Amino acid sequence: MPDWGNDDGMADLVALFSQPAIWAALVTLVVMEVVLGIDNLIFISILSNKLPEAQRQRARRLGISLALIMRLGLLFTISWLVGLKATVFDLGLSSGTPGGFETAFSWRDLILIAGGLFLVWKATKEIHHNVDPKPNADMFDTKAVGLTFGSAIAQILVLDVVFSIDSILTAVGMTEHIEIMVVAVLVSVGVMLFAADPLANFINTNPTVIMLALGFLLLIGAVLIADGFGVHISKGFIYVAMGFSGFVEMLNIISRRRQRKAA
Repeated sequence: MPDWGNDDGMADLVALFSQPAIWAALVTLVVMEVVLGIDNLIFISILSNKLPEAQRQRARRLGISLALIMRLGLLFTISWLVGLKATVFDLGLSSGTPGGFETAFSWRDLILIAGGLFLVWKATKEIHHNVDPKPNADMFDTKAVGLTFGSAIAQILVLDVVFSIDSILTAVGMTEHIEIMVVAVLVSVGVMLFAADPLANFINTNPTVIMLALGFLLLIGAVLIADGFGVHISKGFIYVAMGFSGFVEMLNIISRRRQRKAA
């Protein structure tokens, strides 16, 4: 990485960004980071909607700002981050496990599994809460008062860690230039900040979208767990499925609105 504080460093930076291949890598990485940030944004939107209305925007912006700080911090500790992929322990059963499951686990694997379990647990609790005719108070219930601002930020921070590690490891695999990674992270987090309030408000005003978003979180959690066990599911398939589901739900919303107007 060049030293931006002197003329040589700036010259290196200008030379780097004058290459068409670098711009192609940057655009690709920005798109990838924005897509990966959707998971993080859905969780932040659902959780912040539980807070009093006056605190919601602050919680979203603080949660996304923490994600930015975490991702930039991880970028400047890449050697440590890559070290998370080193095996911590091996059960010695990889060769005999069906379906390609690995039994050699790194810290990255353990973090992904823990984060996936956390998402599956939270999403399952809220789905149960929505389908139970006599639900108990739940952290995702927008009418409940048990969630404080501090506990919301703490839970957002837990998922920020998981999604940030996944995001930065993806960036490291796509380019060796840290400058490109920094720009991609800044742009993607800027998009998250811009989209946070409209997405959260849309989810809050359309109850059926809440269930769809929880289904997304359940799916994302399962993918994280599978990834931790060495079963790598193409995220392209996941996001295409999510996009198609969102498109169908949008058609349902338009249909319901037109029926109400006609009535």
